[in-house]
Amino acid sequence: MKNWHRLAFLLLLFFACTSFFHRNYLAGGYYIVIDKSDYELSVYDKEGWLVTYPVVFGSSDQSDKRYQGDKRTPEGSFTIASKRPHSKWDRMMLLNYPTPNDIAVFNERKRQGSIPANARLGGGIGIHGTWPNQDFTVDHFQNWTEGCISMKNIHVEQLYKIIEVGTQVTIRK
Repeated sequence: MKNWHRLAFLLLLFFACTSFFHRNYLAGGYYIVIDKSDYELSVYDKEGWLVTYPVVFGSSDQSDKRYQGDKRTPEGSFTIASKRPHSKWDRMMLLNYPTPNDIAVFNERKRQGSIPANARLGGGIGIHGTWPNQDFTVDHFQNWTEGCISMKNIHVEQLYKIIEVGTQVTIRK
C-alpha cells in the first residue's frame, strides 16, 4: 500500500510540474514571417520555427505595395494592431500598415512622379481567412485580396488563437 501512495504522489508531482505545452505557447512570444515568393506564413518563437501555412495575396505581382488599389501586398516590418472575428473572412488580424516608413516612401514616390499624383496610400491590410467555402483559392494559389494575406479558414482560426495584438510580422519577397 505504501508503494501505491508513493507512486500516486510521484505521478501527481510529475503532472503538476510538467507542462505539455511550450512555455511560449502560454505566454505569447511569437513572431510571423510571410514570404510572398513562397506563398507561406511561418510562425516562430524564440527557439525557432513552429508551423508554416500556405497563403495568398492580392496580386501575382510580388513587388511592394505602392498605392491604394494596386492589389499588392506591402513589404516590411509590422505588428498586429487588432484582431476580431470577421463576417466575410472568418477572422481578421489587422496590421499597423501604413507605418511611418511606408508613408515616407509613398510621399517620395509621389514627389518623384513614379505613382499617380492623385494616388492615396490606403490601409486596412491584414491577415484573414477566405470567403465561406472558398479555401480552394489558397490550394490553387489564386490571389484575390486587395493586398491582404489570406489563409484557409481553419488555419486562420488556429493562428488567431495563439497570436496576440502586438505580435511582430515581417513580410518579404
